[in-house]
Amino acid sequence: MTETLPPKTKKTGQTYSVPALDKALDVIELLSEHAESMSQAEIARALDRSTSEIFRTLSALEHRGYIRRTLAGQYRMTLKLYELSRGWSPYDELLRVAQPVMRRLSDEVGETCHLTTLRDGQIVVIAQHEAPKALRLSVEVGSRHSPLATTSGRIILAAMQEEERDRFLTDYTDFHALPEEFQNNFLTRVRSVAERGYEIADGERFVGGLDVGVLIGTDHSQIKAALIVATLQSAHGPDRNQIREAVIRSGAEITELIALD
Repeated sequence: MTETLPPKTKKTGQTYSVPALDKALDVIELLSEHAESMSQAEIARALDRSTSEIFRTLSALEHRGYIRRTLAGQYRMTLKLYELSRGWSPYDELLRVAQPVMRRLSDEVGETCHLTTLRDGQIVVIAQHEAPKALRLSVEVGSRHSPLATTSGRIILAAMQEEERDRFLTDYTDFHALPEEFQNNFLTRVRSVAERGYEIADGERFVGGLDVGVLIGTDHSQIKAALIVATLQSAHGPDRNQIREAVIRSGAEITELIALD
């Protein structure tokens, strides 16, 4: 006798499925992507389901207040999801997930690591775990830095689409007033970061400094951050390849744990 397995979910590839929940989430995600309301038939067609199959899902979501029906009989999102999310900060969850990973990373490579994000046009350090040794680099948590002069800035800008990046550089920085040679070199480097998936800066802020970093999240994530190992170089190291591999692995772990993919 052949056992029929449930279909794999779109996100994880696992064979566990809750069909009713999947349908409800599909409807919510669909309507959240459309500013205009949609009819039951349009929703069913977009989700490749029958109108009768989708009817109960729409009724349940309407009853719980997640969607509402217009006078024309179409459906649109309400503000309930927004209201539920107001008591929860995605950055709080990011910090909760990232800190133990950062601790392990710092212990593994013996160097300080920090976590940054982009706020109000500047790179902000939101967490740090210091190296387990007497001589180490440290970056103040809460400090702000230019995205044009930091490893974190290039990493997060590399995760933006070209139009989004140009709009950001125009609205928040003096990038377009800088020499053309700087602009071209900067954009070339940002595109290189996007292609290889990590950034290494050797002596950018001061002689002997080394930054190795990766993106936390993906190009499509609403929340993007950068995980950076910052260290001092000497004739005896550190091994930048070891650091790079450890940072890439740790960044992927945080991204997976916080479901930013």
